[in-house]
Amino acid sequence: MPVLTMRDALNQALREEMKRDESVFLLGEDIGLYDGSFKVTRGLWKEFGEKRVLDTPIAEEIIIGTAIGAAMSGLRPVAEMMTVNFIMVAMDQVVNAAAHIRYMFGGGTKVPLVIRTPGGGGHQLGAQHSHSHENWFAHVPGLKVVAPGTPADAKGMLKSAIRDDNPVMFVENEGTYAVKGEVPDGEHLVPLDKNDVKRSGDDITICAHSRMLIVAMDAAAELEKGGISAEVVDMRALRPLDMAPVIESVKKTSRLITVEEGWRSYGVGAEIASRVYEEAFDYLDAPVARIGAAEVPAPYNKRLEKIAFPGKADVVVTARAMLGKN
Repeated sequence: MPVLTMRDALNQALREEMKRDESVFLLGEDIGLYDGSFKVTRGLWKEFGEKRVLDTPIAEEIIIGTAIGAAMSGLRPVAEMMTVNFIMVAMDQVVNAAAHIRYMFGGGTKVPLVIRTPGGGGHQLGAQHSHSHENWFAHVPGLKVVAPGTPADAKGMLKSAIRDDNPVMFVENEGTYAVKGEVPDGEHLVPLDKNDVKRSGDDITICAHSRMLIVAMDAAAELEKGGISAEVVDMRALRPLDMAPVIESVKKTSRLITVEEGWRSYGVGAEIASRVYEEAFDYLDAPVARIGAAEVPAPYNKRLEKIAFPGKADVVVTARAMLGKN
Protein backbone atom coordinates (compact mmCIF):
# COMPACT_ATOMS: atom_id res chain seq x y z
CA MET A 1 0.00 0.00 0.00
CA PRO A 2 1.13 3.59 -0.56
CA VAL A 3 2.70 5.35 2.42
CA LEU A 4 1.11 8.75 3.07
CA THR A 5 1.29 11.41 5.72
CA MET A 6 -1.81 12.04 7.80
CA ARG A 7 -2.18 15.36 5.95
CA ASP A 8 -2.14 13.67 2.54
CA ALA A 9 -4.48 10.89 3.66
CA LEU A 10 -7.07 13.47 4.73
CA ASN A 11 -6.58 15.38 1.49
CA GLN A 12 -7.09 12.17 -0.49
CA ALA A 13 -10.31 11.41 1.38
CA LEU A 14 -11.71 14.88 0.67
CA ARG A 15 -10.79 14.69 -3.01
CA GLU A 16 -12.30 11.23 -3.47
CA GLU A 17 -15.56 12.17 -1.76
CA MET A 18 -15.86 15.43 -3.70
CA LYS A 19 -15.41 13.50 -6.94
CA ARG A 20 -17.88 10.83 -5.87
CA ASP A 21 -20.64 13.17 -4.68
CA GLU A 22 -21.28 16.67 -6.05
CA SER A 23 -23.21 17.60 -2.90
CA VAL A 24 -19.96 17.55 -0.88
CA PHE A 25 -18.37 20.96 -0.45
CA LEU A 26 -15.83 22.55 1.89
CA LEU A 27 -15.92 25.82 3.80
CA GLY A 28 -13.59 27.46 6.26
CA GLU A 29 -10.92 30.07 6.81
CA ASP A 30 -8.03 30.09 4.30
CA ILE A 31 -8.87 26.63 2.96
CA GLY A 32 -9.02 27.71 -0.70
CA LEU A 33 -6.40 29.96 -2.24
CA TYR A 34 -4.06 29.42 0.73
CA ASP A 35 -4.61 25.61 0.73
CA GLY A 36 -5.44 25.57 4.45
CA SER A 37 -3.34 26.46 7.47
CA PHE A 38 -2.09 22.86 7.69
CA LYS A 39 -2.32 22.21 3.91
CA VAL A 40 -4.96 19.51 4.28
CA THR A 41 -7.04 21.15 1.52
CA ARG A 42 -4.05 21.65 -0.78
CA GLY A 43 -5.03 21.77 -4.44
CA LEU A 44 -8.77 21.34 -3.93
CA TRP A 45 -9.71 24.96 -4.65
CA LYS A 46 -7.91 24.79 -8.00
CA GLU A 47 -9.47 21.44 -8.85
CA PHE A 48 -13.08 22.02 -7.77
CA GLY A 49 -13.43 25.80 -7.85
CA GLU A 50 -14.60 28.44 -5.42
CA LYS A 51 -18.22 27.23 -5.35
CA ARG A 52 -17.18 23.95 -3.73
CA VAL A 53 -14.19 25.18 -1.72
CA LEU A 54 -15.37 28.33 0.04
CA ASP A 55 -12.95 30.71 1.74
CA THR A 56 -14.95 32.25 4.56
CA PRO A 57 -14.52 35.29 6.80
CA ILE A 58 -13.12 34.81 10.31
CA ALA A 59 -16.59 34.10 11.71
CA GLU A 60 -16.81 30.64 13.25
CA GLU A 61 -20.46 30.86 14.30
CA ILE A 62 -21.45 31.84 10.75
CA ILE A 63 -19.33 29.04 9.25
CA ILE A 64 -21.05 26.38 11.34
CA GLY A 65 -24.49 27.97 10.99
CA THR A 66 -24.14 28.11 7.22
CA ALA A 67 -22.97 24.50 7.15
CA ILE A 68 -25.95 23.37 9.24
CA GLY A 69 -28.40 25.12 6.90
CA ALA A 70 -26.69 23.60 3.87
CA ALA A 71 -26.80 20.13 5.42
CA MET A 72 -30.51 20.45 6.19
CA SER A 73 -31.06 21.50 2.55
CA GLY A 74 -29.53 18.32 1.14
CA LEU A 75 -25.85 19.18 0.77
CA ARG A 76 -22.93 17.54 2.58
CA PRO A 77 -20.71 20.31 3.95
CA VAL A 78 -17.29 19.77 5.50
CA ALA A 79 -16.54 22.77 7.69
CA GLU A 80 -13.01 23.39 8.88
CA MET A 81 -12.24 25.17 12.14
CA MET A 82 -8.63 26.33 12.01
CA THR A 83 -8.10 25.10 15.57
CA VAL A 84 -10.44 23.47 18.07
CA ASN A 85 -10.08 26.40 20.46
CA PHE A 86 -11.74 28.68 17.88
CA ILE A 87 -14.89 26.57 17.85
CA MET A 88 -15.84 27.97 21.25
CA VAL A 89 -17.26 30.95 19.37
CA ALA A 90 -19.64 28.55 17.60
CA MET A 91 -20.61 26.26 20.48
CA ASP A 92 -24.23 27.39 20.33
CA GLN A 93 -24.47 26.26 16.72
CA VAL A 94 -22.67 22.97 17.39
CA VAL A 95 -24.50 21.94 20.57
CA ASN A 96 -27.91 23.62 20.40
CA ALA A 97 -28.39 23.33 16.65
CA ALA A 98 -26.30 20.67 14.88
CA ALA A 99 -26.49 18.08 17.65
CA HIS A 100 -30.19 18.50 18.42
CA ILE A 101 -32.00 19.32 15.19
CA ARG A 102 -32.56 15.78 13.93
CA TYR A 103 -33.95 14.73 17.32
CA MET A 104 -36.13 17.84 17.67
CA PHE A 105 -37.56 17.26 14.18
CA GLY A 106 -38.40 13.66 15.04
CA GLY A 107 -35.98 12.40 12.41
CA GLY A 108 -37.73 14.40 9.72
CA THR A 109 -34.55 16.17 8.67
CA LYS A 110 -30.97 15.00 8.45
CA VAL A 111 -27.82 17.00 9.30
CA PRO A 112 -25.01 15.38 7.26
CA LEU A 113 -22.32 17.76 8.49
CA VAL A 114 -18.62 17.15 9.20
CA ILE A 115 -16.66 19.61 11.33
CA ARG A 116 -12.92 19.09 10.93
CA THR A 117 -10.73 20.71 13.54
CA PRO A 118 -7.20 20.16 14.85
CA GLY A 119 -6.18 20.37 18.47
CA GLY A 120 -3.18 19.41 20.56
CA GLY A 121 -0.13 21.14 21.97
CA GLY A 122 3.62 21.07 21.68
CA HIS A 123 4.07 23.79 19.06
CA GLN A 124 4.46 26.92 21.20
CA LEU A 125 1.14 28.34 20.04
CA GLY A 126 -0.02 29.43 23.47
CA ALA A 127 -3.08 28.67 25.56
CA GLN A 128 -5.65 29.69 22.95
CA HIS A 129 -4.37 27.34 20.24
CA SER A 130 -3.06 24.24 22.04
CA HIS A 131 -5.76 22.27 23.78
CA SER A 132 -7.67 19.03 23.21
CA HIS A 133 -11.41 19.45 23.71
CA GLU A 134 -12.82 16.31 22.14
CA ASN A 135 -14.27 15.26 25.51
CA TRP A 136 -16.50 18.39 25.46
CA PHE A 137 -18.15 17.25 22.25
CA ALA A 138 -18.27 13.59 23.25
CA HIS A 139 -20.47 14.69 26.17
CA VAL A 140 -23.25 15.78 23.77
CA PRO A 141 -25.89 13.33 22.48
CA GLY A 142 -26.58 13.86 18.79
CA LEU A 143 -22.93 14.33 17.82
CA LYS A 144 -20.60 11.62 16.60
CA VAL A 145 -17.00 12.23 17.66
CA VAL A 146 -13.91 10.58 16.19
CA ALA A 147 -10.19 11.20 16.70
CA PRO A 148 -8.04 8.96 14.47
CA GLY A 149 -4.35 8.48 15.17
CA THR A 150 -3.14 6.81 11.94
CA PRO A 151 -3.24 7.96 8.30
CA ALA A 152 -5.27 4.91 7.24
CA ASP A 153 -7.89 5.52 9.90
CA ALA A 154 -7.92 9.24 9.12
CA LYS A 155 -8.78 8.58 5.48
CA GLY A 156 -11.31 5.84 6.17
CA MET A 157 -13.07 7.66 8.99
CA LEU A 158 -13.28 10.96 7.11
CA LYS A 159 -14.89 9.23 4.13
CA SER A 160 -17.35 7.51 6.47
CA ALA A 161 -18.07 10.78 8.27
CA ILE A 162 -18.87 12.59 5.01
CA ARG A 163 -21.34 9.86 4.08
CA ASP A 164 -23.03 9.82 7.49
CA ASP A 165 -26.40 11.55 7.90
CA ASN A 166 -25.53 12.92 11.35
CA PRO A 167 -23.17 15.69 12.46
CA VAL A 168 -19.66 14.37 13.03
CA MET A 169 -16.91 16.12 14.98
CA PHE A 170 -13.73 15.01 13.22
CA VAL A 171 -10.91 15.85 15.63
CA GLU A 172 -7.39 15.96 14.22
CA ASN A 173 -4.09 16.78 15.94
CA GLU A 174 -1.54 19.30 14.78
CA GLY A 175 1.25 16.98 15.89
CA THR A 176 0.18 14.13 13.61
CA TYR A 177 -0.12 15.80 10.21
CA ALA A 178 3.40 14.68 9.20
CA VAL A 179 3.05 11.16 10.62
CA LYS A 180 3.34 8.52 7.89
CA GLY A 181 1.63 5.20 7.44
CA GLU A 182 0.24 2.78 4.86
CA VAL A 183 -3.07 3.93 3.39
CA PRO A 184 -5.26 1.83 1.09
CA ASP A 185 -6.13 3.31 -2.27
CA GLY A 186 -9.69 3.98 -3.31
CA GLU A 187 -12.77 2.81 -1.43
CA HIS A 188 -11.40 2.56 2.11
CA LEU A 189 -14.02 3.08 4.82
CA VAL A 190 -13.52 2.81 8.58
CA PRO A 191 -16.60 2.66 10.84
CA LEU A 192 -17.26 5.60 13.14
CA ASP A 193 -18.34 3.42 16.06
CA LYS A 194 -15.57 0.81 16.35
CA ASN A 195 -12.35 1.05 18.33
CA ASP A 196 -9.37 -1.07 17.44
CA VAL A 197 -6.55 -3.04 19.07
CA LYS A 198 -3.40 -1.68 17.45
CA ARG A 199 -0.95 -3.89 19.37
CA SER A 200 -1.55 -7.17 21.19
CA GLY A 201 -0.19 -7.80 24.68
CA ASP A 202 -0.77 -9.78 27.86
CA ASP A 203 0.46 -7.78 30.86
CA ILE A 204 -1.22 -4.38 30.68
CA THR A 205 -3.73 -2.48 28.53
CA ILE A 206 -3.08 1.06 27.30
CA CYS A 207 -5.98 3.08 25.86
CA ALA A 208 -5.20 6.16 23.79
CA HIS A 209 -6.47 8.20 20.85
CA SER A 210 -5.15 10.70 18.32
CA ARG A 211 -1.50 11.70 18.96
CA MET A 212 -1.44 9.81 22.24
CA LEU A 213 -1.88 6.59 20.24
CA ILE A 214 1.60 7.20 18.84
CA VAL A 215 2.91 7.87 22.36
CA ALA A 216 1.27 4.67 23.60
CA MET A 217 2.75 2.58 20.77
CA ASP A 218 6.22 3.99 21.46
CA ALA A 219 5.79 3.27 25.16
CA ALA A 220 4.67 -0.29 24.43
CA ALA A 221 7.79 -0.86 22.33
CA GLU A 222 9.95 0.48 25.18
CA LEU A 223 8.17 -1.69 27.75
CA GLU A 224 8.72 -4.76 25.61
CA LYS A 225 12.47 -4.29 25.99
CA GLY A 226 12.00 -4.78 29.73
CA GLY A 227 9.84 -7.86 29.35
CA ILE A 228 6.43 -6.15 29.70
CA SER A 229 3.84 -7.01 27.07
CA ALA A 230 1.44 -4.07 26.57
CA GLU A 231 -1.77 -4.18 24.56
CA VAL A 232 -2.70 -0.85 22.92
CA VAL A 233 -6.35 -0.05 22.20
CA ASP A 234 -6.99 2.84 19.83
CA MET A 235 -9.99 4.84 21.13
CA ARG A 236 -10.55 6.45 17.74
CA ALA A 237 -14.35 6.36 18.19
CA LEU A 238 -15.25 8.55 21.18
CA ARG A 239 -19.01 8.92 20.61
CA PRO A 240 -20.55 6.45 20.38
CA LEU A 241 -17.87 5.01 22.68
CA ASP A 242 -17.01 1.43 21.72
CA MET A 243 -15.83 -0.22 24.95
CA ALA A 244 -15.86 -3.82 23.73
CA PRO A 245 -12.13 -3.99 22.81
CA VAL A 246 -11.20 -2.36 26.13
CA ILE A 247 -13.29 -4.73 28.25
CA GLU A 248 -11.94 -7.78 26.43
CA SER A 249 -8.38 -6.52 26.83
CA VAL A 250 -8.79 -5.80 30.54
CA LYS A 251 -10.20 -9.28 31.08
CA LYS A 252 -6.91 -10.57 29.67
CA THR A 253 -4.38 -8.16 31.24
CA SER A 254 -6.16 -7.08 34.46
CA ARG A 255 -4.50 -3.66 34.33
CA LEU A 256 -5.39 -0.47 32.46
CA ILE A 257 -3.75 2.87 31.71
CA THR A 258 -5.60 5.62 29.83
CA VAL A 259 -3.60 8.31 28.04
CA GLU A 260 -5.02 11.54 26.65
CA GLU A 261 -3.63 14.90 25.60
CA GLY A 262 -6.50 16.73 27.24
CA TRP A 263 -6.81 17.53 30.92
CA ARG A 264 -7.30 14.53 33.18
CA SER A 265 -10.30 15.91 35.10
CA TYR A 266 -13.66 15.00 33.54
CA GLY A 267 -11.80 13.62 30.55
CA VAL A 268 -11.93 10.69 28.14
CA GLY A 269 -9.89 8.57 30.54
CA ALA A 270 -12.34 9.25 33.33
CA GLU A 271 -15.22 7.91 31.22
CA ILE A 272 -13.24 4.83 30.15
CA ALA A 273 -12.21 4.09 33.74
CA SER A 274 -15.78 4.47 34.99
CA ARG A 275 -17.13 2.03 32.42
CA VAL A 276 -14.39 -0.50 33.16
CA TYR A 277 -15.23 -0.31 36.86
CA GLU A 278 -18.88 -0.89 35.98
CA GLU A 279 -18.36 -3.70 33.47
CA ALA A 280 -15.09 -5.44 34.39
CA PHE A 281 -14.32 -4.57 38.01
CA ASP A 282 -13.72 -8.15 39.08
CA TYR A 283 -10.99 -8.55 36.45
CA LEU A 284 -8.85 -5.64 37.71
CA ASP A 285 -5.73 -6.35 39.78
CA ALA A 286 -4.96 -2.65 40.25
CA PRO A 287 -6.79 0.69 40.05
CA VAL A 288 -7.05 2.22 36.58
CA ALA A 289 -4.27 4.77 36.01
CA ARG A 290 -5.18 7.93 34.11
CA ILE A 291 -2.54 10.07 32.37
CA GLY A 292 -3.41 13.49 30.98
CA ALA A 293 -2.12 17.01 30.50
CA ALA A 294 -1.16 19.21 33.44
CA GLU A 295 -4.21 21.04 34.81
CA VAL A 296 -3.07 24.45 33.56
CA PRO A 297 -3.63 26.51 30.41
CA ALA A 298 -1.07 25.33 27.87
CA PRO A 299 2.22 27.18 28.51
CA TYR A 300 4.00 29.06 25.75
CA ASN A 301 7.48 28.50 27.24
CA LYS A 302 9.01 25.55 25.40
CA ARG A 303 10.33 23.75 28.48
CA LEU A 304 7.11 24.20 30.42
CA GLU A 305 5.08 23.10 27.42
CA LYS A 306 7.13 19.92 27.12
CA ILE A 307 6.35 18.83 30.66
CA ALA A 308 2.70 19.92 30.49
CA PHE A 309 1.73 17.23 27.96
CA PRO A 310 2.10 13.45 28.41
CA GLY A 311 4.98 11.61 26.79
CA LYS A 312 6.39 8.12 26.43
CA ALA A 313 8.22 8.26 29.75
CA ASP A 314 5.00 8.96 31.66
CA VAL A 315 3.40 5.82 30.25
CA VAL A 316 6.46 3.64 30.79
CA VAL A 317 6.95 4.72 34.42
CA THR A 318 3.25 4.24 35.18
CA ALA A 319 3.14 0.79 33.59
CA ARG A 320 6.24 -0.39 35.41
CA ALA A 321 4.89 0.87 38.72
CA MET A 322 1.57 -0.94 38.21
CA LEU A 323 3.43 -4.16 37.58
CA GLY A 324 5.84 -3.64 40.50
CA LYS A 325 8.89 -3.40 38.25
CA ASN A 326 10.20 0.06 39.20
